[in-house]
Amino acid sequence: MRGDVGVDGQATEEEKDVAALEADKAREQLLRGRTYLGRELLTWMLWRSESTEPLFEHGETPVHVHFAGRITLKGALGEVTELSAKGTLAPYSDQVKRALAAGLLVHNARLNLTAGERSFEVSLDAEHLDVKAAKLPELMTEEEDDREQERLSLSDLLGDLVDGCIRAFLAARVTKSWNKQTVPAMRAWMEEAA
Repeated sequence: MRGDVGVDGQATEEEKDVAALEADKAREQLLRGRTYLGRELLTWMLWRSESTEPLFEHGETPVHVHFAGRITLKGALGEVTELSAKGTLAPYSDQVKRALAAGLLVHNARLNLTAGERSFEVSLDAEHLDVKAAKLPELMTEEEDDREQERLSLSDLLGDLVDGCIRAFLAARVTKSWNKQTVPAMRAWMEEAA
């Protein structure tokens, strides 16, 4: 016998069903195939954030997005298929814009989301639109029970803000003007650095 053996001396490793393996592969390809949408989202957010205008409103509060720190770009073709840049203004640098113009898209990034007086730092990943790390604003309350409730409330607000970014992108992405106006405007922005 090879592999793990249980207390009864029998192999603990089950043979994988061929159909289940194929279904797992198909599911993974589907998820990876949709990665482009997450990359388009983050690239669009980078383009929109440079204008310093609010990306959307949460309730009646404008939400501003600013890219800060590390950014990773990925692409499928070309001489360079992955590029990472670090630095305070790295996401807005000419090097990043040139890489975007060459066909790379934002794969993960560190963002500041500001809604009113509240500012959140979050790392987003395009593959599954996962929040990889988050830093909540300073807590205002003194009591321990109240602090826990405030942290939960801030976590919910952060989730709402990330969802709002996605909704704003999808609202722009499904319009007829996406291919006619938005994409050419983004291309012109990327090619400014060339």
